[in-house]
Amino acid sequence: MKLPFDLDRPLVFFDLETTGLDLKNDRIIELAFIKWTPRGDVLERERRFNPGIPIPAEASAVHGIFDADVANEAPFCRRANALAKMLEGCDLAGFNVRRFDIPMLIEEFARCGVDFSLEGRRIVDMQNIFHREERRDLSAAARFYLDREHEEAHTALGDIRTSAGVLGAQLARYPHIPQDLDGLHAYCEEYAPTRTEVDRWFGPESEGRPFRRGKHKGTPLADVAREARDYLHWMIGADDMDADVIAIVRAALDPATAGDPPDPAQDPLPRPGAHS
Repeated sequence: MKLPFDLDRPLVFFDLETTGLDLKNDRIIELAFIKWTPRGDVLERERRFNPGIPIPAEASAVHGIFDADVANEAPFCRRANALAKMLEGCDLAGFNVRRFDIPMLIEEFARCGVDFSLEGRRIVDMQNIFHREERRDLSAAARFYLDREHEEAHTALGDIRTSAGVLGAQLARYPHIPQDLDGLHAYCEEYAPTRTEVDRWFGPESEGRPFRRGKHKGTPLADVAREARDYLHWMIGADDMDADVIAIVRAALDPATAGDPPDPAQDPLPRPGAHS
């Protein structure tokens, strides 16, 4: 298919299939993408990965991928550098990518020690457009916009083929929404802002990084560093805390206190999930 707008850099539609929905504990087992270039070249790729953990039956019931299907596949980390290179300098698109696929991909790259930044990327999410205008899922989107059934539901390549077709139909149906990548990115960002773990923990740096969660919600990070250092030490020591969050917390502590152990008796705290 031909994209309904011109490109100034590559655009990648992608989709993931995973062992589950937990960003920290679940793993990617299939990734597919279609990459369009400004010259009109189209590249399709589909890869499966051995997650190193069992695939739950409920997940297999959704996407049809079982342990035996990926037993001989390479782990994600073996392909991570090549994949990051393939996505370098590309804008991203897909269905529900802002809330799930992109955060999951970032987590998976981080586990492999590969930096994958969203800085400067435009992100278009067909679910954002659809939910703002019609509020249903991808199969309903295929029926509504393309007048056909989504026969390849929950296969990664099938999902992104349908997603790409839905985007073209959405732009034709809704002439009042932006018809270019910059505008579509802003449209989707307004509806469902892309948030990293840093964004989930802290507000803007220009406002002093106030906590967005936990017992110090609303309090600037510098104030917590002065008045509740043990809380920050706890964050640094939490084994499931995001590395970028830890780096910001370390920077807020002065070197003399950053190495001091927390005092559990003074500040007994639950795991990070309890503060969300």
